[in-house]
Amino acid sequence: MSSKVNVTRRGLLSSFGAAAAISSISPAPLFAQPENTGPATSTVADRDRRMKWWHEARFGMFVHFGLYSVLGRHEWAMEEEGIPVAEYQQLAKVFNPKPHAARAWAKLAKQAGMKYMVMTTKHHEGFCNFDTKLTNYCAPKQAAGRDLVAEYYEAARSEGLNVGFYYSLMDWHHPDGARCADDEAARRRFVDYTHGLVRELCTNYGKLDILWYDVAWPLSPEGWESVKMNKMVRQLQPDILINNRAKIPEDFTTPEQHIQAFAEPWESCMTMNDSWGYQAADDDWKSPKTITRNLVTCARGYGNYLLNIGPKGDGSIPDESVEVLTNVGRWMDKNADLIHKAELCKVRSSNFANFTRTGNKLYVHVHFWPGQTVAVGGLTNRVLSAKLYPSGQPVQFHQEDFRVQFLGLPETSPDPLVSVIEVECDGEPNQDTLSIRKNRKREGVGI
Repeated sequence: MSSKVNVTRRGLLSSFGAAAAISSISPAPLFAQPENTGPATSTVADRDRRMKWWHEARFGMFVHFGLYSVLGRHEWAMEEEGIPVAEYQQLAKVFNPKPHAARAWAKLAKQAGMKYMVMTTKHHEGFCNFDTKLTNYCAPKQAAGRDLVAEYYEAARSEGLNVGFYYSLMDWHHPDGARCADDEAARRRFVDYTHGLVRELCTNYGKLDILWYDVAWPLSPEGWESVKMNKMVRQLQPDILINNRAKIPEDFTTPEQHIQAFAEPWESCMTMNDSWGYQAADDDWKSPKTITRNLVTCARGYGNYLLNIGPKGDGSIPDESVEVLTNVGRWMDKNADLIHKAELCKVRSSNFANFTRTGNKLYVHVHFWPGQTVAVGGLTNRVLSAKLYPSGQPVQFHQEDFRVQFLGLPETSPDPLVSVIEVECDGEPNQDTLSIRKNRKREGVGI
């Protein structure tokens, strides 16, 4: 993932913590500024047409899989451990995952309520998981002896999932991957190589839904000829979605390891522990509750959640990932509509709950169940009715100037992850917590 590895991957989560990741859509401003400005290769109207399925999908699976999966020491091991290229590329002679391992990935994604997948076709290490005429450093010409991207594509489609390809522009293996920054002949060779690989990915597998670039080091968008490259992609794949990491805006922006809402389409990508690729010693797993809360936060801000798995070298999924996503899937079985049909929600403030919205209905997702009474402050609408979701059991409520109390609830949470109260309002739900601070009646200093 990002070249700022010590910040975006490990440091961000450890310094902000899970709670910050969940609440990072702060009350004001509602939206951040786009990460890149400049030329794009499509119109907003065409983007809206192509992105309809993506907005409804909300939840996707990221898959980081490559030679680093054999090492089991993080996907940045080649650089962070200073492994020589000649030594690292020996891993290609033993990287031979079991046939069609991707079918288990796709089944797990569907079970978890995910609607699309994005797999690493080439990570920073430079090894291609796909068949290519441009290098022998690829799975079909090494130990695996077959096209791993083709297996993934077939697996995802067989489960009815949309398909995305991740492609790292940065390349630690190619001889021109660094010197292209200062040598025009090297840049020309490396850019032609890059465009050629992208062309193969967009030509050899049928319809492709997402192209997910990563790390544009060391070139500028002009150096990569990003506009030319993406125009080629769109010519080959007219319905494709392209992210912003070739340093031009395109279809969606990609906050990494945190949740941040943008005015333009956005997708927050996160790991399940602290590593993208398989790292055997990384036991800092997010709980199913944390992942569910993150998913709700993304849906609240009209964004997507791309959650990563890092399969082992044989293609098997770590048990912890399976257990967590299975539990998330059980929650999604009951609450999927609250995610897939969610619209932008202006109600955001609570210490124990989160919110999504569809029309005039507000869904209060209570992750820290306080007992028989749940209260929401600053709701500016009149509440018409309330009930537990999805059971439909009526909930009593009492509304005052600055709060709504939902009363007579079970003492313990009906759902072990997140319980939901459906609240029908007299208009689009909105919240003004500052009005509580400013306008609530204040008593004298004497009691």
